Amino acid sequence: MEMEHVTNIPITHLDRPRKRPRFGWDLPQAQVGNFCGQEVGNVASYASSGAISGHTSSLFVKGVAQNGSPPWREDDKDGHYMFALGDNLTSRYKIHNKMGEGTFGQVLECWDRERKEMVAIKIVRGIKKYKEAAMIEIEVLQQLGKHDKGGNRCVQIRNWFDYRNHICIVFEKLGPSLYDFLRKNNYRSFPIDHVREIGRQLLECVAFMHDLRMIHTDLKPENILLVSSDYVKVPDYKVADICCFEQNSTRSPKDSSYYKRVPKSSAIKVIDFGSTTYECQDQNYIVSTRHYRAPEVILGLGWSYPCDVWSVGCILVELCTGEALFQTHENLEHLAMMERVLGPMPHNMLKRVDRHAEKYVRRGRLVWPEGAASRESIKAVLKLPRLQNLVMQHVDHSAGDLIHLLQGLLRYDPMDRLTAREALRHPFFAKDHRRI
Repeated sequence: MEMEHVTNIPITHLDRPRKRPRFGWDLPQAQVGNFCGQEVGNVASYASSGAISGHTSSLFVKGVAQNGSPPWREDDKDGHYMFALGDNLTSRYKIHNKMGEGTFGQVLECWDRERKEMVAIKIVRGIKKYKEAAMIEIEVLQQLGKHDKGGNRCVQIRNWFDYRNHICIVFEKLGPSLYDFLRKNNYRSFPIDHVREIGRQLLECVAFMHDLRMIHTDLKPENILLVSSDYVKVPDYKVADICCFEQNSTRSPKDSSYYKRVPKSSAIKVIDFGSTTYECQDQNYIVSTRHYRAPEVILGLGWSYPCDVWSVGCILVELCTGEALFQTHENLEHLAMMERVLGPMPHNMLKRVDRHAEKYVRRGRLVWPEGAASRESIKAVLKLPRLQNLVMQHVDHSAGDLIHLLQGLLRYDPMDRLTAREALRHPFFAKDHRRI
C-alpha cells in the first residue's frame, strides 16, 4: 500500500469537475493500494467481502510452516490464481497485499525474504495466450535491463518464475502513477518545472527504447510511475485567486482546497511493456490507449516509432492542465478534436486512409460536423481551445518553448514529427530552465 510521509488531509472537490471519463481499468476511489505504486485496490475491502480468495472466513491459512507451500486451490473460472493473505509464493515471497487486477491477471505486494524488501509481483492468468504474452514481456524487460545499467529509465524486473501454472514476474516497488497522483490531487496540474523534468526523463526512456528498435505503444500517465510517493503541500494560488472573487464564499485559507500536492522528487520510471513491439513492416493493427493514440493509427496508415512521440505530447499537455487532451471514445470525434486543437490535417494523409477509415473522410476532408453522432459530440469539439491558448491558460513561464515543443511532438505526419532524440535537444529542456 502506498506509504505517504505527510499528514493526509482530505481534499474537497473543486468547482471545476473532472472532465476525463472513467476508464475501464479505473477502480473505485475507495479502494486504495498500488501496483508498483498504482492505486488500484484496498486489501481490507477485499478481505471483508471475501473477494480475494472466494472465502468469507479468515484469509490466513493456519498450520502452514513459515516458508511452506499453501494448500492447492483451483484457479477461478477466468484463470486467475487463488490465494490468501499470508500465503507464500515459493519459499522466497510472502503475500502481503493485493494491489490490483486486470485482464492479464493480478498484482500482489509481497515480502522478499531474500532481499528483505517489498516487491510487486504480477501473477499472470493460467491461460495459454496470457502466458505467451508474459514470456514476451519478460524478454523485453530483460533486454531493457541489460542495456539500462543504472536502472533509471524503466521499471526493473527482479525475477520471474512459473508457479502452479502461473507466470509470476517480480518488479521493484515504486510510487504512484502520474495518473493516480493527478487523481488524488483533484486533477490539478503539475508545476511547469516538474513537467519539464518528467518530460525529459520520459523522452530519454523513449529514445532509449527506440535505439533498441523497440516501440512501447501504450504510453500514458497510468504507465509512468513516480519513484517516490513523498510529496509536500503548497498553496494553490489559482484556487485562492478564484475564491477572492467569489461572493459569499464559504471557503477559507484553512480549507484543504487551497493546497495542492507537489512531488518531492520528479524521478519517474516507465512500466507495462506487455504491448511493446520490435520494429517491423506493415504494422496496421490498433495500438495505444484511446486518449494517447496517434492519427496515423486511427486512419490505418501504419505506425512506427512516432506513435510513442505523439503519446508523449498528449501526456505533457495532461500534466500541464490536469486533464486528458482528447477526451473521447469515438474515432471521428477524436479526429475532429485534433483538428480543433491543432489545425487541419494534411490533405495527403487524408487521401491515403485505409478502407476501414474511409467513412471518416470525403473529398480529402473529415466528414465533420455532418458525420457527428450527436449534438453533444459537436459541442464537445467546439469547446476545445487551440493548443497555444490551452497551454497559456495553465503555464505562467516557459509557455512559448513548451508550445513550440508540443507542436513538434504533435505533428500529424509521423515523418515530420520530432523524434525523441530531437525533442531532447529542444530549448524547453535547456539547463537554465531547470529548477528541480
